[in-house]
Amino acid sequence: MPLYKTITVNSNTKVYIWKITEPEQELSLNIDLTNKCQHRMNGMKSELHRRGFLSIRHLMGLAGYVDSDLFYDMAGKPHLKDGNHISITHSYQFTGIIVSQKDEVGIDIEKQRDKIIRIGHKFTTTEAYANIKNTKEIVKKLTIIWGAKESLFKIYATHGLSFINHIYIDDFINIDNTTKGIIRYEGCTSEYDISFLEFEEFTCVYAIKKEG
Repeated sequence: MPLYKTITVNSNTKVYIWKITEPEQELSLNIDLTNKCQHRMNGMKSELHRRGFLSIRHLMGLAGYVDSDLFYDMAGKPHLKDGNHISITHSYQFTGIIVSQKDEVGIDIEKQRDKIIRIGHKFTTTEAYANIKNTKEIVKKLTIIWGAKESLFKIYATHGLSFINHIYIDDFINIDNTTKGIIRYEGCTSEYDISFLEFEEFTCVYAIKKEG
């Protein structure tokens, strides 16, 4: 069971990260999917996607849940039947979940890839990385910004929300591993605490909504 990392964020919140190394058959063991989720998985053409789907159920098991405890609202946001908060992510060979008994949470894992430089201007201002000269460092910074905005987007889960127009991430340096985020949308403002970490050329970002 390759549980890659567990992070205790606070007394109410934990992050679980899985590195997918097992074959699909092994990951299927002891996993009981609902008919709806089994149908969804059967429709996945990519074996890696199916393995990721199953590994997330193993992560849920570590957090004390089974597949039938999970449901999605009309916006596609996942929820737990006991009222606790959950967010889910999958990128290549890594999957992750964050579960909180109290706070709304979001998580995103992204592979660090050079192509993010070409689209950086679409989700953040160039001032956020204009002074960085090293390509690898630009990629790392942009991946953190993207992951932070994706995490906030997953929490807010509202149609029409724009990464560049409505979601703002405070500037940071990578060694801090934390920053702040704000969503301003249709006259409402919400604030978020953001943390991030890097491993094996991937970036994981998770966010917690601050109480208003």
